[in-house]
Amino acid sequence: GNALLVGVGGSGRHCQARLASFVGDLRCFQIEISKQYKHREFLEDLKKMYDIAGTKATPLTFLFSDTEIVEESFLEDVANILSSGEVPNLFGSDELNAIRSALDKSAKEAKIQQTPEAMYEFFISRVRQNLHVVFCMSYIGTSFADYCRMYPSLVSGTTAVWLLPWPSEALTEVALKFLTDGELEEQFRNPVAEVFGKAHVAVADYSAAMYAKEKRMNYVTPTNYLELVQGYMALLTSKQKQLGAQADKLRNGLSKLDDARTQVAEMSIDLEAKQKICDVKSVECGELLTIIVKERASADIQQAKVMEESTKIEKEAKETKIIADDATRDLEKAMPALESAMDALEKLDKKSIAEVKAYAKPPEMVMKTLCAVMTVMEKTPSWAQAKQELNDVQFLPRIKNFDKDNIKDTTLRKMEKYTKDPSFTPKAVGNVSLAAGALCQWVHAMKIYAEVFREVEPKRNTLRRAQERLEAKQKSLREANAELKIVMDLVAGLNKQFTDSNDEKETLQRTAEELMLKLDRAGKLVNGLAGEKVRWEASLGRFDVQQEALFGDCIVSSAFMSYAGPFGASTRDDLVNLEWLKPVEDLKIPVTKGFKFSEFMADPSEVREWNLQGLPSDSFSTENGVLTTRGRRFPLLIDPQNQGNKWVRKMEASRQLKVFDPNSKDIMRTLERSIEFGAPVLLENVGQELDPSLEPILAKNIIDNGAGGLSIKVGEATLDYNLAFKFYITTKLSNPHYTPEVSTKTTIVNFIVVQDGLTNQLLGVVVKAEEPHLEEQKNKLVVQVAKGKNRLVELENEILRLLAETKGSLLDDLSLIDTLQESKVISETVTEQVAVAEQTMIKIDAARENYRPAGLRSAVLFFVLNDLVAIDPMYQFALDAYVQLYSQSIDKSAIKIAVSIDERIDDLNQFHALAVYRYGCRALFEKHKLLLSLHLCTNILMSTKELNMHEFTFFLFGGQVLDRSSQANNPSPDWITQQIWDNVVEADAQLDVFKGFQTSLEQTLRDWKKWYSSAEPEKEPLPGEWDGCLDPLQKLIVCRCIRGDRVLPAIQMFISAKLDSKFVEPPAFDLDAVVNESTCTTPLLFVLTPGMDPTYQLNAVAGQRGITCNNISLGQGQEVKAEAMVADGAKHGFWALLANCHLCWKWLPTLEKFIEKTFESGPHKDFRVFMSSSPTPNFPIQLLQNCIKMTAEPPKGLKANIVRLMNNTTEESFNRVNETQKYRKLFFSLCWFHAILLERRKFKMLGWNVMYDFNDSDFDISENILAIYLDLDPTEIPWDAIRYLIAEANYGGRVTEHPDNRVLRAYVNQFFAPEALLPKFAFSSLPTYFIPDDNSLSSYRTFARDLPFSEPPEAFGQHGNAEISSAMVDTELLCSTIAFLGGGGGKSGGGGPTRDEMVYSTCTSLLDKLPENIDWEEVSERNESDISPLKVCLLQEIERYNELLTSTRASVKLLMKGIQGFVVISMEQEMVLTSLFAGTVPTAWLFAYPSMKPLSSWMPDLADRIEQLNVWGFQAVPKVLWLGGVTYPTSLLTALLQGSARKNMVSVDTLSFDFVVQQQDEASISAMPKEGAYFKSMTLEGAKWDSNTAALADADPMMLFNPFPIIHFKPVARKKIITDGIYSCPLYLYPVRTGSRERPSFMIWVELKAGLYSSDQWTKRGTALLLSVA
Repeated sequence: GNALLVGVGGSGRHCQARLASFVGDLRCFQIEISKQYKHREFLEDLKKMYDIAGTKATPLTFLFSDTEIVEESFLEDVANILSSGEVPNLFGSDELNAIRSALDKSAKEAKIQQTPEAMYEFFISRVRQNLHVVFCMSYIGTSFADYCRMYPSLVSGTTAVWLLPWPSEALTEVALKFLTDGELEEQFRNPVAEVFGKAHVAVADYSAAMYAKEKRMNYVTPTNYLELVQGYMALLTSKQKQLGAQADKLRNGLSKLDDARTQVAEMSIDLEAKQKICDVKSVECGELLTIIVKERASADIQQAKVMEESTKIEKEAKETKIIADDATRDLEKAMPALESAMDALEKLDKKSIAEVKAYAKPPEMVMKTLCAVMTVMEKTPSWAQAKQELNDVQFLPRIKNFDKDNIKDTTLRKMEKYTKDPSFTPKAVGNVSLAAGALCQWVHAMKIYAEVFREVEPKRNTLRRAQERLEAKQKSLREANAELKIVMDLVAGLNKQFTDSNDEKETLQRTAEELMLKLDRAGKLVNGLAGEKVRWEASLGRFDVQQEALFGDCIVSSAFMSYAGPFGASTRDDLVNLEWLKPVEDLKIPVTKGFKFSEFMADPSEVREWNLQGLPSDSFSTENGVLTTRGRRFPLLIDPQNQGNKWVRKMEASRQLKVFDPNSKDIMRTLERSIEFGAPVLLENVGQELDPSLEPILAKNIIDNGAGGLSIKVGEATLDYNLAFKFYITTKLSNPHYTPEVSTKTTIVNFIVVQDGLTNQLLGVVVKAEEPHLEEQKNKLVVQVAKGKNRLVELENEILRLLAETKGSLLDDLSLIDTLQESKVISETVTEQVAVAEQTMIKIDAARENYRPAGLRSAVLFFVLNDLVAIDPMYQFALDAYVQLYSQSIDKSAIKIAVSIDERIDDLNQFHALAVYRYGCRALFEKHKLLLSLHLCTNILMSTKELNMHEFTFFLFGGQVLDRSSQANNPSPDWITQQIWDNVVEADAQLDVFKGFQTSLEQTLRDWKKWYSSAEPEKEPLPGEWDGCLDPLQKLIVCRCIRGDRVLPAIQMFISAKLDSKFVEPPAFDLDAVVNESTCTTPLLFVLTPGMDPTYQLNAVAGQRGITCNNISLGQGQEVKAEAMVADGAKHGFWALLANCHLCWKWLPTLEKFIEKTFESGPHKDFRVFMSSSPTPNFPIQLLQNCIKMTAEPPKGLKANIVRLMNNTTEESFNRVNETQKYRKLFFSLCWFHAILLERRKFKMLGWNVMYDFNDSDFDISENILAIYLDLDPTEIPWDAIRYLIAEANYGGRVTEHPDNRVLRAYVNQFFAPEALLPKFAFSSLPTYFIPDDNSLSSYRTFARDLPFSEPPEAFGQHGNAEISSAMVDTELLCSTIAFLGGGGGKSGGGGPTRDEMVYSTCTSLLDKLPENIDWEEVSERNESDISPLKVCLLQEIERYNELLTSTRASVKLLMKGIQGFVVISMEQEMVLTSLFAGTVPTAWLFAYPSMKPLSSWMPDLADRIEQLNVWGFQAVPKVLWLGGVTYPTSLLTALLQGSARKNMVSVDTLSFDFVVQQQDEASISAMPKEGAYFKSMTLEGAKWDSNTAALADADPMMLFNPFPIIHFKPVARKKIITDGIYSCPLYLYPVRTGSRERPSFMIWVELKAGLYSSDQWTKRGTALLLSVA
């Protein structure tokens, strides 16, 4: 059989499997994972197992774990083994032949046919008989369910065994077994075992509480418990031995003190003899030194002369080189022409010459050329002479080798006759004859060369003479150097003689001095040892007390070592004091009073050393130090602030610590070498999963080879194991989720900085800056005393060791004498220093305590920044950078002179809080800046006890009501919504200050409605006495209760009141200032939003500084180019921008290492490396923390966008159009238009159906269109063309939805019209927004900067209600995020129903409420004669709804079976279960029609839909139909048109709908209309219907959705479209106006009377009809 062992890592799965295999006499096989272990290696291991089980018929257990699934194919193969025993294509044909040969004998004995198929079946049957798979799986996470779902044989082919947490009885029983075997005293066994069980259960409870509060997971497994029990016995034995050994050493030392009584005369005699020899040697050295000085003076004079002569010769050599270079340069002027001519001559041959000779009467140019050649050759310049020369076969060689250096001056003058002739050019002559052209070129070259040669020849002669003089002087210098060497060698020999003699003298002196010291120390030996006697006797008494308390102390310490690592400081204290110490004391187990783990386990001298190495001095950090260095398992440090990493590096630096990360090369090789040599290793920056190759190292699978030898098998290699080997692992993740397997193999240590530790650390920073002398003095004393005490302990131990090892007289042991004297001196010094330090520390502590509020505030502010990483993975802030920021705040705030320390602290706190806010804002997206302000403000108030947490929690969560059965009635439902009433009632019930609030509101409804209806209620006084009796937080609660849409502005007022208005005014982004703040070793990161590219801004800043900025967009294959660019930039000092880093996230760890290496190499001071990336959780944390982060996102708001567009426009561009006035006005209109389009997004669906990424390229193209058309025809502006190109071709090119196109056209029609050229053209109904008359660019910029920050919806043409829904969403998001950052704040209780129980209950309720299927056949038969389109539509709808009901019912029933364990829950059912638990409608149930309703609303809605179809099918068509109640409303509308077309005998294409809004309600309608149908239950968004005017009208304040009257869809002949006074209102299926690709939300255009406004105004408002509001 096979087994499936289900349990967390550490629950004993492997141990039990190995034990069962041993008992059953089965061999146990387990694969060994390495980095290279892939599917091929797995198949090879399977072949080995098949050989053992099938060929050799040996029973075998295959122990396989889910942590060993490197590839999914492993599991597929295991599933095949479980189901059939066969792994497809495991063996090749040759391997099968070998198997058949090996099985031949066994097959014959079993009477198996000798066919390949039969033999293979026989082989597989033996495998199935002998191979037993034991698959170990963890039920943590989704993998277990996924694997069982994907591979059914894991369940069907195995016997499942669940290894659940051990009950308390088992815990006690196991502990007793170990304690008995460990020979613990019998009286303590039962109490200790009982404490162990309680401790284990308590840690499990605390782990659950920690997850509920902090979402930090910790697993408590039996492995932890076994470590606790075993660790207790080991620790108890170790401590007993330690105390016993210390006592024995003291007793031995005291006995030795009575033996030291001897004399030291021989040492004195020896000292006197050596002193005489030293005196003789001193005289000899003095005489020799006199000779050396004399010879050295002579050598120095000679050396100076040689150096002077050498300098002169070097100068002459340089002058000679200048002459040579000058001559060569002049001569090279003629060389190109000469070489060109010689190349041309090379191309001539006899045939070319014969061609020239053949002329009887040569052409003029040929004749002139040959005459010129004859002139150069000093021959008669005639054709006859030339012909004669041409006949000479050596003519060409003579020309080529012509003596050009000796051309006479007369010849040169004759040549000018030809060379100055403008027609005498190689090209002109070459056109007549190529040969003559080449000769012409030669003549010109000879002329040029001869002229240059005449200039160069004198210089060459001068050079020759200079070189001769230089050679003579160099020869003389060599001779002088040879003489100097002889003298220097003589001096060196004398020096050596002096050194040897002096060394001998000094050796004798040192020996004598050592003898004197030994005599002196030996003389003080007896007195020194007598002083130690008192201290040792006192220590012996303390050891006896400690020995007795070890039983209880070791219990708590062992529990701490096993369990406490992952917990924070407060939880650890609770565990020790409430859960571990208390039962120890209750059960009368001896324990030290006021027990402290860090004091018991840590050696004080070692702790002091840790503090000097960078470990904070608070008790939490000391505990972490003990857990890291004393744990039985290797430590895994959760270290987001890098403090633990730095400490480990310094602590192990002396042992040559090896540091690497998961992306380093040769990790395993480094580890293997370190294991063998006992070196420490630090693996940093690990993720949530550790490399499986580390498994044997972490598990410490050490093999005892006997005779003290240890080894460990890592992969295929067996290594000698050195016990000095240390393995440290650190992660930068702040809340990693490590599996139980990792938890049981490592000691997870929570190194996250705590507030107390950080407060002390930052307190030191501020005291150092404000009182540097005191802090410096304190630090020196701390270091000095710590080193002195450490040294004193070391010396005492050394004395005791030496005393124990000394044989014979103590005076013969010089080391002991020296150590003793040193101990006495240090002891006296340390005693004195401690006395001084106590007085100094009193002063320093008093001074430090004065500054503690500053340290506390700065620590609080760091945790504010540190919390932000929970919002976005890019919000990482390093502690080192924060400390630097704090130091800057201290320096900058010191400018203001304070009269007292309290005033100075207040100034510093205020300054630093603002600095932190601005520092954080730079790295935050705009949407999170107010959140930072509130989080910072509330944390400051909490630290000063000024925040009522009960009230603040109510503000965050609002009034949550589960049962309204006893709730008072809503006094005014027309404006008080259910949510508002819930908030009011719960505020009255929960908050003391709000007692009577509900009654007061009911009594003054009119006043509260007025406050509720005001545009900015947060600025209005509260009705009645409430305005005077509520503080700012309580007024904020009122706003949260009644006007949730105004909470964000109210928060700004709250922060301004509590801190300052500056904390709600994010600073403008200044890239230039950021660059100034950075250095060449500081990376800078732009965190991007869609559509933003910082390249332009970066290039602009670089251009202002005169620096080149190169950039590369990362993607596949760009890595090498990026590295080359960074390296080049570091070398030459330009800026490098690595854009879109998120596209290469797998390469980012490599980039991190490359940048670190580049910084270490010392880059150019102007070098900067910039990166840009969209938010991604894969960005390396270390790199992210080291970066200066900046968010690159479009400006938010109309004002910011217009200011940016104005600033990006140059005067040259602004003034380039001839028709200046018209262009400038339209340019401002375009800026406004662009800003409006960008900012409409904040209105969600009322803004755009789709959020489009309009960008500056759209603006630039449109601006060019304006300029071009105004230049073409400034008098008759083609408005239609401009509007079309801007709205349709340019911006419209991005728009995909027709309603959004209408919005574009509405704005374009308003902003680009003749009216836009009139003075002060208004953009909206508000007087603030218009085109200024002064249309210079500077005036435009000033006007834009003066625009208000707040932009009411009316600026966009929207109604005041437009931003309410988005404001409500933003409020809920901010409050929920703040609550999350605060660790939850919600209420949680234990003992409630489980998730499965809750979902099962929901399923039962659903089955009860789910309507029955409609009888389709009965409906079809009932009106069999009716073949109208409406009947067809009805039957189609019934069919679709029946399919939905059937599917839903089956899904619920199947899920219930799955919850009961009757069937495996599939992936689809898992999704259904998750949705039902969350109270949402499963996606699988939404195939019939889309819906956003929660499950509680969806079920009644479905019942109403079925009811309408039942009435329609079994009674008659309802007189008023619910259009939203059908799955496909367009199908019903089409059916109405088809029915009318058939009735009136016309084509359906000629019909359309007329829309008649009814004034009567449903009860007043007696029958269906003759044509079309009445429809009800529509909702109007963005407007209301005014029944008095029968037209659209402004919605009432705070009314987002308004009911729409019954409307008659009446089929009529298609008519001409009427636009005047009519608004074509889009009808949508549900609020998601885009719908989906399969189910568009848009249904039809409904023509409604526009009322007081134009149709464009309703278009801008996004006014639409909805069939469903959710």
